[in-house]
Amino acid sequence: MLTIKDIARESGYSISTVSRVLNNRRDVSPEAKKRITEIVAARHFVPNNNAKHLKQSSSKAIAVLVKGTSNMLFASIVEAIQKKVEATKYTVNIHYIDEDDNEVEEAVVVCREHKPLGVMFLGGNPKFFEQSFQAVNAPCVLVTNQGALLGFGNLSSVATDDEAAAEYAIDYLIGQGHKKIGILGGDFALSHTSKQRYLGCIRSFQRHQIEFDEGKSYEKARFSYESAYEATKRLLKKSGSLTAIFAMSDVIAIGAIRAIIDCGGRVPEDISVMGFDGIAMAEYYNPKITTIQQQYRVLAARSVEILLQNIDWNVAPVHEVVPFHLVQGESVKKIEAGALEA
Repeated sequence: MLTIKDIARESGYSISTVSRVLNNRRDVSPEAKKRITEIVAARHFVPNNNAKHLKQSSSKAIAVLVKGTSNMLFASIVEAIQKKVEATKYTVNIHYIDEDDNEVEEAVVVCREHKPLGVMFLGGNPKFFEQSFQAVNAPCVLVTNQGALLGFGNLSSVATDDEAAAEYAIDYLIGQGHKKIGILGGDFALSHTSKQRYLGCIRSFQRHQIEFDEGKSYEKARFSYESAYEATKRLLKKSGSLTAIFAMSDVIAIGAIRAIIDCGGRVPEDISVMGFDGIAMAEYYNPKITTIQQQYRVLAARSVEILLQNIDWNVAPVHEVVPFHLVQGESVKKIEAGALEA
């Protein structure tokens, strides 16, 4: 575990200088502060609750704003955040809002009424940040969405590259012989995540020279079982020749599979279904879901580490992209060349 002595040795400054930087003291040269905070950020240093350099104060809260109540990936991230924060002097207050609500307006209210030392956003729409984030003064981290282009001095981000991951998902389906692919996802006007994943899908279709008719092959769904179930029935009705469906979350994939079965189909024999997120249920569902897995523990850990660095030492914003992985399950069937031609 990295200690204050390690930071002193690596930076070339004394332990007392490092301590003053960590305590955000002003009696430190700009050069020393820059060098030490760079090491703190690069080495993912988070102070132990009993470390002497911590400010002597009572436990204070970090606010976590969660968009939607059915997002099982967010549930896993929240649990991991709580465990990470328990090892520090801080506490966590969770605030759930509807997946279509304005998270920045909610953050303004939370900051005014509860005065948290930092805010974490699970899910976010850049449009809302551009409109009113300047009213949020606390250090913040946008989790699962990229925020570098927003350019705010108090906003960091830790995310999966949604566009690249969705492109990879469609590449995989096409590689399995599928060309008639439907997509289930959110409303682009409200869900930035859905928009980014859709752009990735389109990029894959274009590279493979496959035409995609959004009107016939894309259906809006909230990130819930019920909404996905109804959206899948609508998609099948208007585009009945599909051989595969890409669902923009595992929760949507599960709702889609149930709808296909209830409509008399089989997964993957008749229609393959691919998910996104890699939640635990995807592994234990029948059939086991082929999905793009996000590293939720890494997303949670780095978000907490970065936020605490910003709170305690006023470190500059950090923007990180966490790698994703393909998990091959049982919900995608390979179409052989002969069957495809037939």
